[in-house]
Amino acid sequence: MTSPPLGETTALVTGASAGIGAATARKLARDGADVALVARREGRLTDLADEIAADHGVDAHVVPADVSDRAEVTAAVESTVDTLGSLDGVVVNAGVGRGSDVETLSEEQYRTMMDVNVDGAFYTAREALPHLREEAGSLVFVGSFAGQYPRPFNPVYAATKWWLRGFAHSLAGQVGDDDIGVTVVNPSEVRSEFGSEEGVPFEERFEPGEVTEPEEVADAIAFAMRQAPPTTINSIDVFRRDKFSHF
Repeated sequence: MTSPPLGETTALVTGASAGIGAATARKLARDGADVALVARREGRLTDLADEIAADHGVDAHVVPADVSDRAEVTAAVESTVDTLGSLDGVVVNAGVGRGSDVETLSEEQYRTMMDVNVDGAFYTAREALPHLREEAGSLVFVGSFAGQYPRPFNPVYAATKWWLRGFAHSLAGQVGDDDIGVTVVNPSEVRSEFGSEEGVPFEERFEPGEVTEPEEVADAIAFAMRQAPPTTINSIDVFRRDKFSHF
């Protein structure tokens, strides 16, 4: 019997309670990886962990944490290594969008996006790097179409994703000799709970097939994670072919 491509590996996924994060955890578990599920909603993580363990026969470790809190990120990584034995891959997925135009954006909305999308990504990467270096592992950042092209609807959200992409590619250069694969996956709109804090979530705003599904983004993330070091998969764009027709 052929071994699963990620058998005997451990992957940590932030923002794992729903959407892209939950879909990614399922995909990685299907490929044989033990998974650490990181998010704030412990109940959802527990349900997902039970599902993954039953469906794929891997270990699923629940780690309630807020990625904007440095101490909680440190504890989450340490708990993952202590419980699952190693850390071979990390998916930096947690992200939020708040508000729209700059003139009416509140300081709280601005701070929330910066804390989660920027600080959370930095904390997660920084804590994971020593373990990924030891295992010749993979670090996958979930960026955005908005981090590549101007997004008039929400310039601050777009700016956090431009930062993320710049950080990821620059980090790839810094650890390029360490056999750590660094990849940015850039989806456009995804039918998920994204946007629920500000009104109608994308899963209700768009019909099936109208925009990208979480599972399609998860496929790209899993593809990046399956590459043997040193990976040459630096960036993956995930969006419908008609996306540019809106420009």
